[in-house]
Parts: sequence; C-alpha cells; structure tokens
Amino acid sequence: MLARNAESRRPQSLTSSQGPAEEPQHKENFRTVQSSAVVPSVTLYRLAAVAGVGSALVLLVNAAKRSSLIATTDLTQLLAPLAEILALGLVIALFLAFGRRTGLFGTIAFVINFFALASLEGVEVVINLVFSKLPPTPIMDLRAGPLGLALVASSLLFLLGTLAFVISLAVGKGVSRIPLALYFIGAVPIALRAFVPELALDLGLVVLAIAIAWLAGWLWIRASAIDDFRPKNVLHLSRGA
Repeated sequence: MLARNAESRRPQSLTSSQGPAEEPQHKENFRTVQSSAVVPSVTLYRLAAVAGVGSALVLLVNAAKRSSLIATTDLTQLLAPLAEILALGLVIALFLAFGRRTGLFGTIAFVINFFALASLEGVEVVINLVFSKLPPTPIMDLRAGPLGLALVASSLLFLLGTLAFVISLAVGKGVSRIPLALYFIGAVPIALRAFVPELALDLGLVVLAIAIAWLAGWLWIRASAIDDFRPKNVLHLSRGA
C-alpha cells in the first residue's frame, strides 16, 4: 500500500516541480515573439511612408510637366504611372494601421480604393505611354470605343474609392482630418479630368501631392506608436505576462 501511494504521488510531484520552471520559459518565449513582431511592423510602416513621399514627388513632376514648367521627355512619361504604384503602399499601410478599425465598411472601402488605384494605373499608362505617341485623330477614335468607357469607369471608381477610403479613415479616429480632406479635394479634378479645365487638373495634382506627403510624414512619425491589432486573447496573455 505504501508503494502504491508513493507511485500515485510521484506524477503530481513531477508536475508541480515542472510547472514553475516551464511557466517563466513560456512567458519569455512569448515576450521574444511579441518584441520581434513589433519591429518589422514599424519598418513596414516607414517603408510605406517613403513610398508615399515618392508618389507625391511623381505627382509634382506630372503637374510641372502638364503646366510646361519642365520639358516632357521619355523619362517623365515613364515616371507618371509610378505615382499610383507607390501610393498603393501608403494606402495599404493606412488601412492596416487605422482603416480596419471601422470593420466591414473599412475593408470594403479599402478594396474599392485599391482596385481604383490599380485601374487608374492603367489609365496613366495609356495616356502617357500610348496617347502621347499618337496623333489626335486615332486618339479620338480610341476614346469613342470601349477604351473610352474603360477610362471613364476607372476615373469614377477612383472618385468613389477615394471618398469611401477617406471616410473610413476619418471615422476610425486615428488619422489627421486635414490631409484626408486635401486628399479627397485633390482627387476630384483628377477623377473628372475629362470635364475640368487644365488648370484645375494641375492644381488637383499639387493638392493631392501635398496630402500624400503629409500623410506619409505623419505615418513615419507615428509608426512606432501604432497598435499592432493583435487578437484580444493574445493581448490578454501579454498583459498577464
């Protein structure tokens, strides 16, 4: 009987002796994973901010080219479509940091805006790399066909996507309202480029560049203070640790 009692007590003693040793090790591993996950997030946010600054610079080059402040060259034509590509990096970072706080609406707004910027990239390629090499008559013929409808649809989608995305960021209460307002104001004449004067389009490009650079600088400064949006159970464990 004494032998049986000793055998029954042995696993409990082993368990109690292993528990305190394993628990600190578990907490230490969790802290290591947690700290290693924060650093890449800050780096990615700041890379997105750099992409935003690049997009703003390209927009300023486009505005200067259109207003004849600088010469139109093959290089400036090739640079023009990069504005949307670089802006996508900033838009993705803003959504991950703040946009998804608004739930389903924020996600839908981001998806619409993402596809709008991607489609606008195609518009810029056509205008700067195709239309610029054609005489007026073929351009008018192309605009009268399906290509014209696609260009109009892309522009209207850009206007809708920009409005939805700006509202989602404003509702999320994390992004400064002034650059968001400038972002939408600058996007309006760009989306309606076929219906607004040339001066309005140039001013829209400048205003949008200012807004994007503002948001990029704002994201860079606050990158280390942005929540990483971990699940609630993970947050609870980290606080308990």
